[in-house]
Amino acid sequence: MRGIRTFLVLLVLAAALGGYVYYDSKREPGEGATKQEKVFADVQSDKIDQVTVKAASGEQTTVKKQGAGWQMTQPAAAAADEAEISGMTSNLASLEVQRVVDEQPAAVKDYGLDPPRIEVSFTSGGKERKLLLGQKTPTGSDLYAKVPDKPRVFLVASYLESMFNKSTFDLRDKTILKVERDKIDGMQIVLPDRTTTFVKQNSDWRLTTPVQARADFGAIEGILGRLNATPMKSIVAAEAGDAKALQEYGLDKPSATVHVNAGSSQAGLVLGKSAGEGVVYARDLSRPMVFTVEQALADELKKPVDDFRVKDLFDARAFNTTRIEVARGGQTLAFEKDKDAWKQVTPAAKAADSAKVEALLTALTNTRATGFTDKVAETGLDKPELTVTVKFEEGKKEEKVAFAKKGSDAFARREGDPGAAKIDAASLDGIAKAFDALK
Repeated sequence: MRGIRTFLVLLVLAAALGGYVYYDSKREPGEGATKQEKVFADVQSDKIDQVTVKAASGEQTTVKKQGAGWQMTQPAAAAADEAEISGMTSNLASLEVQRVVDEQPAAVKDYGLDPPRIEVSFTSGGKERKLLLGQKTPTGSDLYAKVPDKPRVFLVASYLESMFNKSTFDLRDKTILKVERDKIDGMQIVLPDRTTTFVKQNSDWRLTTPVQARADFGAIEGILGRLNATPMKSIVAAEAGDAKALQEYGLDKPSATVHVNAGSSQAGLVLGKSAGEGVVYARDLSRPMVFTVEQALADELKKPVDDFRVKDLFDARAFNTTRIEVARGGQTLAFEKDKDAWKQVTPAAKAADSAKVEALLTALTNTRATGFTDKVAETGLDKPELTVTVKFEEGKKEEKVAFAKKGSDAFARREGDPGAAKIDAASLDGIAKAFDALK
């Protein structure tokens, strides 16, 4: 009998649970959920036009909207960090009460609110508001908070402390070089032992000193990206105008200087000596202040010239090449693409093995320089082992590259390029093998 009673009890419980699940599945989404109250219900982030922050350190900073941007007005006039201010105004407008702790507290000192650790004052629509932030809760998940015109103490999410507890440096613009990146058409890197100059021609970059050569687009744009995105790490002096001050930071004899041209305008950044682990002193030539930047920027500027050169021997690729001509050992073979098939046109017209032509093109276009030399006489290129001419982009462009071996080393030279490129000897063997397969 006891087994039957147990079974009946379980059956009743299962029916009850099934009924609850059915009822719960029929409720509207969000039904029963509590909508959290906004701290500043009628505030919109884009209507906030002034913010004053008193950080936990006691440092006080005021920023004010001017036109479409923000400007710091106190403690000094300077451009403001647009991203920091945008994050702050967005969080003020969306700030929610997590929970009310005490509607009528006898004292707020125990919450770290008398005086408050952090104060954020702002104006919106001509009305001034203020947020007071105190200590974290014992669990650390929330912050005690209040507004001056209401007695209650409530909680806000603790992650907001890092959003509102901002120093003057946090809120100022930390751009190291003022330049419109999309208008940049020239760059020069000056080091104690060399000067490297780049000029943009249409959408391509070229080296003009110390050699005339194709420049690696990605390498140049990478440096410009660093100059645009690398922030100041700290400001060490508001002014360093005299020679003694410049000498103190190693800026009288810079470790690197970069000049960036944008049409008729120019900007320049000077890097000095180390300012400690991972940072160096720096100065924008248009401003008197001295600041620090990450050492990685200096390292990028000091790379060897070869690192800024294009390593691909051919701009052409197998898919866009329409003609290839190879001269080797007194024999010349030429092939042209007819729709999707290749045909031999020299020395005699006949069908060609398209797969083998594609294999040769792949071997050629995959070959990259491992370095460069200006001593062509020592490369064997005066008597090349083979010479390749390709036409691509519907015959609008042509490239010619000669290949040679000197001992165990292999070299290549593009027509019009200075010096020669060092290549892997195995790459040249692969090209010769692919050519022989076509004969």
